[in-house]
Amino acid sequence: MRHRKDHRKLSRTSSHRRAVLRNLVTSLFLHERIQTTVAKAKEARRVAERMITFAKRGDVAARRHVARFVMPSAAVPNDPASPDAIQKLFATIAPWYAGRQGGYTRILRLGRRLGDGGEICYLELVKSIEQKEQDRKARIAAQESKEAALKGEKSTKKSKSEASKSEAPVEKPKRGRKKGDGGDVGAPAKRRGKTGVKTG
Repeated sequence: MRHRKDHRKLSRTSSHRRAVLRNLVTSLFLHERIQTTVAKAKEARRVAERMITFAKRGDVAARRHVARFVMPSAAVPNDPASPDAIQKLFATIAPWYAGRQGGYTRILRLGRRLGDGGEICYLELVKSIEQKEQDRKARIAAQESKEAALKGEKSTKKSKSEASKSEAPVEKPKRGRKKGDGGDVGAPAKRRGKTGVKTG
């Protein structure tokens, strides 16, 4: 029986467990999908859904409550334009679920990982069909711009290589002498005697 067993301990102390859950929830809000073990995902899901419920309230007390748990780290670390997790939660994620009472996340099982055989899964935010279509279009546009940038980079490399080929080739100094060369005659080759010591 599991009477009065409220949560999974995850084989960690309370401070370590809180730190793990804070990291998981913050990453979930920043990236909207994370890969972790099923046990951690089930624990992180409880906290993430509570934070989203607070964000839907949107008042100062709710913002302070969320700020005590969610870490204010940005998706792109050194980019000042990138919103941090708390801003994204209140401004972007909470409006998605204005008409939804709970069930903001889903767990998709992926199987067992190599090594320790731990069961892994995706923990992701539930999105509507329109949001998924927008994300797909954004991904395609980003991929196309990346490919275009790579093609432009390759063309500049080609033009540089063509420019270097068009320049007059510089003659390299010759090293050593060829057999047919009747130039300087070097010293005779040294021979080895019966004892293996070089003579001459």
